[in-house]
Amino acid sequence: MNGECARPAVTELRLSSFKSFRGARLRLGPLTVLAGGAGAGKSNALEALAVLGQLANGETVSDALRGVRGGAAACVPLGVGADVQGRRGIRIGCTVDGRLGPVRLELAVQVEPELRIVGERMTGAGEVLLETALRDPRRRSVQAAWHTAGLVPVTRAPLPDDRLASALLPLRVAGKTQGQRLVLDAAEQLVVGLRGVFGVDPAPGAMRGWVAARDGLLHPSARNVSAVVGRTENECRIRHGLLGDAMRALCPYPVERVTAVRGESGNVMAAVDRGRLGLMPVELMGEGELRALAFALVLLTGPGILAMDVAEVPDALQLLTVLAHDVDRGLDRRQVRELLALAGRMCERGHVRVVATAHAGTWVEDLPGVTLASLPLG
Repeated sequence: MNGECARPAVTELRLSSFKSFRGARLRLGPLTVLAGGAGAGKSNALEALAVLGQLANGETVSDALRGVRGGAAACVPLGVGADVQGRRGIRIGCTVDGRLGPVRLELAVQVEPELRIVGERMTGAGEVLLETALRDPRRRSVQAAWHTAGLVPVTRAPLPDDRLASALLPLRVAGKTQGQRLVLDAAEQLVVGLRGVFGVDPAPGAMRGWVAARDGLLHPSARNVSAVVGRTENECRIRHGLLGDAMRALCPYPVERVTAVRGESGNVMAAVDRGRLGLMPVELMGEGELRALAFALVLLTGPGILAMDVAEVPDALQLLTVLAHDVDRGLDRRQVRELLALAGRMCERGHVRVVATAHAGTWVEDLPGVTLASLPLG
């Protein structure tokens, strides 16, 4: 058992060829801050990790890349030309630590002329556990070979070229030999670690209106934050109280509690109670305050409150990896440090890991427990 990562956790992101990155490695601790100015590649790194998470959830490569800014074509680094067959693509990978130790994934995706996964490699426990390759471009499949360690050392079979092969292995591997069981355990560790990825980039303009109270799973844009505040107020009193404590520390004015005001037709609007000054609804709050509210809500709740699918992941293995875009947008130095201190406390409990982006790394470089990566990498 890896003492640092009892639950499967993404501990390294490799960007061999993705957007602004070539040959890059990012070590990810429990609380990691990627710092750098505009255009340094901070959001690109989060997008790559989000793509891996979506593939682990069973999405097709086209669906996983559709949400990337600019689409699949924008993922190919500038200046990368096509080969003699007109092919261009991307290469990304990661390491997920857990019970088996580090399990590594390397993924090659052809973007042009057709979007497809052309190669995948999963290694762990000193073995190559899965390897795929595109043998015949006319077929919509790759040739896969996985570790068996029985009478036949390797099993070969075609797999679809639009999905992560590692996520499909439980449907194809019987688990009869020790080698097959190792493959299944490694695939589970890899997929479980990646399925816990949840990106949040609050959009204050969308957070200020009335929302339906039944819309109680937080969207990555936090547009339905009012409904989620109302839900936590009714269902999670302890965590909701901690949300009030967090906003008290983050806001520049007195805050007694966070609440949700009920309107007509089952709609709600979140507000902070400013004591004798009354309620301040989210429609009057500043952009930085709204973003801080959304980040704090994510950190203090978990998968049951977030719009993510972890139904097949046992509670004992669940680890939420929060991708927090621009935590310092609209906040001052003190507020950023308070927010990251909250993140650090939640990470210490072992149920949450955070990869955040920020413009000013000097604001957080001395915070305990923070792994700081300055971008662009040298």
